[in-house]
Amino acid sequence: MSCVYIKTYGCQMNEYDSEVIAGILQEEGYELTSELKKADIVLVNTCYVREKVKQKVFSFLGELKKIKKEKPSLILGVGGCLSQKDPEEIKKRAPFVDIIWGTSNFHRLPEFLKIVKKEKKSVVNVEEEDLPHLLPVKRKKKFSAFVPVMRGCNNFCSYCNVPYVRGREKSRPPDVILKEIKDAVSEGCREVVLLGQNVNSYGKDLEEKIDFADLLSEVNRVEGLCRIRFTTSHPKDLSEKLILQMAYLDKVCEHLHLPLQAGSNKILKLMRRCYTREDYLKLVEKVRLFIPDIALTTDIIVGFPGETEKDFEDTLWMLEKVRFDGAFTFAYSPIPGTRAAGFENQVPLEVKKKRLRRLIQFQQKITEEKNRAFIGKEVEVLVEGPSKKDPDILEGRTRHNKIIVFKGEKHLIGELVRVKVEEAGCWALKGRLVEKKEKIFL
Repeated sequence: MSCVYIKTYGCQMNEYDSEVIAGILQEEGYELTSELKKADIVLVNTCYVREKVKQKVFSFLGELKKIKKEKPSLILGVGGCLSQKDPEEIKKRAPFVDIIWGTSNFHRLPEFLKIVKKEKKSVVNVEEEDLPHLLPVKRKKKFSAFVPVMRGCNNFCSYCNVPYVRGREKSRPPDVILKEIKDAVSEGCREVVLLGQNVNSYGKDLEEKIDFADLLSEVNRVEGLCRIRFTTSHPKDLSEKLILQMAYLDKVCEHLHLPLQAGSNKILKLMRRCYTREDYLKLVEKVRLFIPDIALTTDIIVGFPGETEKDFEDTLWMLEKVRFDGAFTFAYSPIPGTRAAGFENQVPLEVKKKRLRRLIQFQQKITEEKNRAFIGKEVEVLVEGPSKKDPDILEGRTRHNKIIVFKGEKHLIGELVRVKVEEAGCWALKGRLVEKKEKIFL
């Protein structure tokens, strides 16, 4: 049977979608490979949150074009957000691609592959469809699972194209979510990461009266599950009820990703974020009141159209005021079709780069200070595998979502262990194994 290689760009939702694609094709008898040269079929699951990612996709397609010249039987497919947004551009720039699919019809890939193989013609289909609630999943990690609770977004931030490429918000029924989690736990999973473009909006479109706080409570009851994480939360929808559930439920980790995006009220309004920095600070105060040791991370965009030096300084002020544990930082990149792409007063590239460098340096100091507060403490760690920098040591993640490295045997991968933190830098903690807390794989 044909070998399939899957390349994924973008967010955790894309990673999950690729795991589902792998699961579907494996059930159909296809063999999965991690080696590009062995592939008979190459599927590229794309992202389009920034122009830079788009360039990476087309660069990879250029590599595939060369491979296909040497191996004409190679079937190439491109799907995901970039395909959904602009299938015509892919057809024009990469006419050698055999299949173009969208963000909500990847369950039909076996059908599309049969058409290419039998009828020797290409397939372009990005029609919006309702995905089946339960699909097979081939997870990369047995001990940790991405589980979407909803898809799409209704917020229409001026810089973002997610509502256009992922559609409007659609919540999955709670019984379906719980079944997927229980199935994952039965296969050795101990941690779930609940996904959604805005998980705080969960349940608003369901007939059943349930919100995300209620769902967390149900997930917390799943036997054998040790940890619950979730992403992403929109500040305008983070309720006190949800904060209280996070504080009360023992399996919910002490980490919250709460995108700020900018520290200037003027810029937040232009972004259509629907909150002020004062609203955000009150929210942070409330979160820390109920969960004093919470680790807060965020997203920041610099160089948004109209951003002045004063606006940028307001963002730095917010970083100092909140003291985030970490931040994903980006220079604004206009996405065609979004409101912000047409705004006047676009910030020059060099100014954006300079501000981004300053922002990163500013936040790195705070992150290192926050990390150093863990020195001397024992932390629970889920061991994820060998360190990317040194395969002879292990790497894991604390409940506060801190990466930590330590010496240990490979058989500890997938286990919960206790580690004493001895050193801390900006990017990771370093510690010493104290004891095993729980063996995951018997």
